[in-house]
Amino acid sequence: MKTSDFDYILPPELIAQTPAEKRDDSRLMCLDRATGAYSHHRFHDLPSFLRPGDCLILNDSRVLPARLLGQRLPGGGACEVLLLIDRGSDVWECIVRPGKHLRAGARLRFGDGELTAEVAEVLPDGNRLVRFFYEGIFLEVLERLGKMPLPPYIKAELQDRERYQTVYARVNGSAAAPTAGLHFTRELLETLRANGVKTGFVTLHVGLGTFRPVKEAEVEAHEMHSEYCVLPEETAVLINAARAAGGRVVCVGTTSCRTVESRAEEDGTVKAGAGWTDIYIYPGYRFRAMDALITNFHLPQSTLLMLVSAFAGRERVLAAYEAAVRERYRFFSFGDAMLIS
Repeated sequence: MKTSDFDYILPPELIAQTPAEKRDDSRLMCLDRATGAYSHHRFHDLPSFLRPGDCLILNDSRVLPARLLGQRLPGGGACEVLLLIDRGSDVWECIVRPGKHLRAGARLRFGDGELTAEVAEVLPDGNRLVRFFYEGIFLEVLERLGKMPLPPYIKAELQDRERYQTVYARVNGSAAAPTAGLHFTRELLETLRANGVKTGFVTLHVGLGTFRPVKEAEVEAHEMHSEYCVLPEETAVLINAARAAGGRVVCVGTTSCRTVESRAEEDGTVKAGAGWTDIYIYPGYRFRAMDALITNFHLPQSTLLMLVSAFAGRERVLAAYEAAVRERYRFFSFGDAMLIS
């Protein structure tokens, strides 16, 4: 299967640079994966398309203000550090710039010096292990000094950092937002619950591998990145009960999908658990637990577009994307959404 089979033409002006003024005023394309038929709505119309007994699965990971801008010591040249994975004992795996000046032993300073760091090791993939030094609680220091790690295609400055968080985010750890969840308001979630839709939470800490392009010509040759995920016991019970009663499992975002499918058995039941997942979903994959997917519009030739194509069929997905371009939908992280069922 060719990576180029998942390409499409997107006018740059359709890449959303800012969030919708109101979260659930974003547009919603509904795609029937059995027929390829699609229709156009607003996200606040979602209750019309979910049924009592359906189970909505949300990723409650919270984005860290993981982008640190500072100076190299002793010379004072500018540097940038992006936190990726907490390796324990105040050591984080990071992406750094400028790489040529940040070898093992390099020292860094952030803010007025309340946070300093030293590059401990250069990893084979070019990432760094960085040890941080500070007084107090690291996450509180990060809240003061860090910036939101917006994707590289967003050039506008984010005015309100909470708009790059879901309203139900609660577990710190992501380097990027689970963006399908950005459309939900607390009021919309309450409406869904009042209508008999169950809600359950998983945690998958989104890594920057999400934005890494597929460079191999063959889809199967791509090496999928790993991310840490948790499917709690209460969510497993909720999913299994919904399936047994004939309800649908509706995953909000590819992160929730990957978590649920990573914990799914052949018969579609799921088991609670935690650990790293590198599940790679592309056409030919048989979904075991997920029945419907709420997701944003994804980058050309990305693993996320491949996952969506595995669920709804490549031709149907690309036809829907062409329609979204014609209708001037907004694309990517701050863009509009799809419901595929």
